[in-house]
Amino acid sequence: MKFLKTLLAVAGLLAAFLIAGPAPAQAASYCGITWGSLAKSAGTGSSATVSNVRTGRQDCFDRLVVDIKGSASGYAVRYVSAVTSPGKGDVVPLRGGAFLQVTVLDPAYNAAGQPTYLPANRNELSNVAGYSTFRQVALAGSFEGRTSLGLGVRARLPFRAFVLHGPGDTTRIVVDVAHRW
Repeated sequence: MKFLKTLLAVAGLLAAFLIAGPAPAQAASYCGITWGSLAKSAGTGSSATVSNVRTGRQDCFDRLVVDIKGSASGYAVRYVSAVTSPGKGDVVPLRGGAFLQVTVLDPAYNAAGQPTYLPANRNELSNVAGYSTFRQVALAGSFEGRTSLGLGVRARLPFRAFVLHGPGDTTRIVVDVAHRW
């Protein structure tokens, strides 16, 4: 009787394996994304100036682009409990379940103190309605050679940040936030 029970148990396990197949060793990453959600930074500040902020939708992520006139390389991007304005420290209200503070190590004003980037609405830099991940993009401010943006996102999701040079004498700081893990 004991032998028969053991034989039936083994047969049941074998049938389950044949029907379901082997368990995957590791779940495949979403769209091949392996970025993570920890803070990212690179480069140093410069006298190049912020000239525009724009967004775009891709198949696997939403993209934020900060256009800079001149050669630039510095940024710091991290999840925070609240985005704050540089200098004053005021909380920037944002929609979303998580918030990225995006700091470009370049000013949004020239050497004479004149603004080089004047959005129509600093609380809505880009219309992100219908985006999978982005909920709001706001200008937190520009102070002491650094410009801060608040990016409200659906949830704390993987992101990457990098610099693209060109065309000509322009630079783009790019932040991509995945649609999901």
